[in-house]
Amino acid sequence: MAENKTKETSENVLAFINAVPDLQKRQDSFDLITWMGEITGSPAIMWGPSIIGFGKYHYKYASGHEGDAPLLGFSPRKAAISLYIYNCEGEETALLSKLGKFKMGKACIYIKRLSDIDLSIAKQIAEESIKSVQDRYGNA
Repeated sequence: MAENKTKETSENVLAFINAVPDLQKRQDSFDLITWMGEITGSPAIMWGPSIIGFGKYHYKYASGHEGDAPLLGFSPRKAAISLYIYNCEGEETALLSKLGKFKMGKACIYIKRLSDIDLSIAKQIAEESIKSVQDRYGNA
């Protein structure tokens, strides 16, 4: 079985963010660290080279593939900020229509800047996603 590429690392989160060339993405990243840290009660940790994650859970699929993943996370990428706050199941799906300006991936939300979305709706989506993950995989 292939080894997971996205794992917790000891890389410095603040150094990673300070290296982001776009000033707005850098500021939004600091705001997201505060916001996601408050929601999860967990510190920011680098997962792989570019994802900042909060909390974690252990998953195991029917195929036998298993690993750890952050409960919430984000990555300040060049094209957009990727928010890993959406589980694709449960109540958070209905909240997407109220979120604001974003694009959707399979399990992440892409935004240009935090001011494009309603953070209270994003918080509800994140909390529902955490609940759904914990119901499925247990509390980490």
